[in-house]
Amino acid sequence: MELILAIGIGVLAGSGVWLILRPRSFQVIIGLSLLSYAVNLFIFAMGRLGLGLPPVVDPNVPMDSSTFTDPLPQALVLTAIVIGFAMTALFLVVLIVARGLTGTDHVDGREPGQ
Repeated sequence: MELILAIGIGVLAGSGVWLILRPRSFQVIIGLSLLSYAVNLFIFAMGRLGLGLPPVVDPNVPMDSSTFTDPLPQALVLTAIVIGFAMTALFLVVLIVARGLTGTDHVDGREPGQ
C-alpha cells in the first residue's frame, strides 16, 4: 500500500508541475490544484495511519506513541483543503476577469505568434 500511495503522490505532483508550466491559465489552475492534492496526501501519509487507535492520549495508559493516532496531520490537511478550495475559486474569478479584459487565457496575455 505504501508503494501505491508513493506512486500516486508522485503522479499527482508530476502532473501538477507539468500543468503549471503550460501557457494557458486554466491549465495552471488545475496544476496548482493537483500539486496541492499531492502535498495533502503526503502530509496525511506522514501522520502514520493507525487503525482502531484513539486520536487522544488516555491519562490512565502510560505514554507510548504507538497507542494513539496523531490528529495534527488530519487537522492540517482539512485546513489545507478549505484554503485550497478558496484559492481555486479566487483564481477562477481572476481568470474570468483576465479573459474578459485581454480576450485570451494565456498566462502572459498574448496568443502565440503575436
